[in-house]
Amino acid sequence: MRNRYLDLLRSLAIIRVVVYHVTGWGTLTLLFPAMSVMFALAGSLMAASLDRSGAPAVGRRLRRLLPSLWVLAAIFVPAMLLTGLPLTPKVLLWAFPVADPPANYWGALALSPIWYLRDYLWFVFASPLALWLFRRAPWPTLLAPYALLAAIEVGMLPNAPTVLRDFGLYFGAWLLGFAHHDGLLRRMATRVLVPTALALGAAGAAWIVTHPGPRGYDLNDMPLGNALWSAAFILVAIGRAPASAAWVDRNALLGRAVTVLNRRALTCYLWHMPFVVALTPLVDVVGWSHQDPVGLAIRVALVFALVGVATVLVGWVEDVAARRPPELLPGGRPRAPAGGSVVPVSPAPAGRAVVPAPRASEEHTLRISVR
Repeated sequence: MRNRYLDLLRSLAIIRVVVYHVTGWGTLTLLFPAMSVMFALAGSLMAASLDRSGAPAVGRRLRRLLPSLWVLAAIFVPAMLLTGLPLTPKVLLWAFPVADPPANYWGALALSPIWYLRDYLWFVFASPLALWLFRRAPWPTLLAPYALLAAIEVGMLPNAPTVLRDFGLYFGAWLLGFAHHDGLLRRMATRVLVPTALALGAAGAAWIVTHPGPRGYDLNDMPLGNALWSAAFILVAIGRAPASAAWVDRNALLGRAVTVLNRRALTCYLWHMPFVVALTPLVDVVGWSHQDPVGLAIRVALVFALVGVATVLVGWVEDVAARRPPELLPGGRPRAPAGGSVVPVSPAPAGRAVVPAPRASEEHTLRISVR
């Protein structure tokens, strides 16, 4: 039985990511640390998959993850090759991004969300061992990523690779997803969970206030503050998740929107940033600015409309990857089989700064984090 509250949470996370990338409002990262929430939900789903299938769950998760990327790469990689990206063996990373794949001057920003898939792949690979460790020593395992990130942030590991840094930043959220799946968070007494969340939130806030980034209090510029603040948010938002949220489907429009965003979460995430970048020239042509609320509202609406078009055109790939009958728009009326009974349709699980453009002839690795 699907927990529609968690589906709603994932939908809100997708919406927040898109709005943030259009507006650049760092306050949104504080109000809703969407990426950590998405990793926590993914961690819970991964633990459930491992319980059902064991180690083969890793392959099944990759099968659901990669086809949507391949569709994106089939369009944008040839376009980058024609506009200055050198053809080297590293281009193959677009098929299996265990490291940052190469991009040219415009692709480095338009395709920057690929970092999420890179981290997701590594977390999936680590999950069988991590879940085994978590169930034998839950608290040391849960604290390990935060200790790693703290060591990196205070300079003990100054040359830590990007993937290791992101393990410290986001794998703690993934493990909190394990804790949610196993009921550990639910079993925590409120008198323990709430003070723990408050302590983590206070520690995160203290780090954020004392270590502002180039954009002020944007969590993407402060990894340790991000991890601590996000952990506090997850403890409350997911640790006290209701067993169900039937009210979501009482409103047909809301229920359909939540279903579509969950079944097309990866499509929405991968495709929104190219549209954000494509619409950016409108700021100069039309005269909009980030201080113009009407202009921002129009740009947000346009990006969502274009993402909707992409969802209809290529989102069905997520159905094929999940071995579901492909649909242009999920969540429609259930189909009645020949016998006359109606088979219910339930949703299946979904899953930093703008820099000056370099010369077209240069090759760049996707290390920009647009989160």
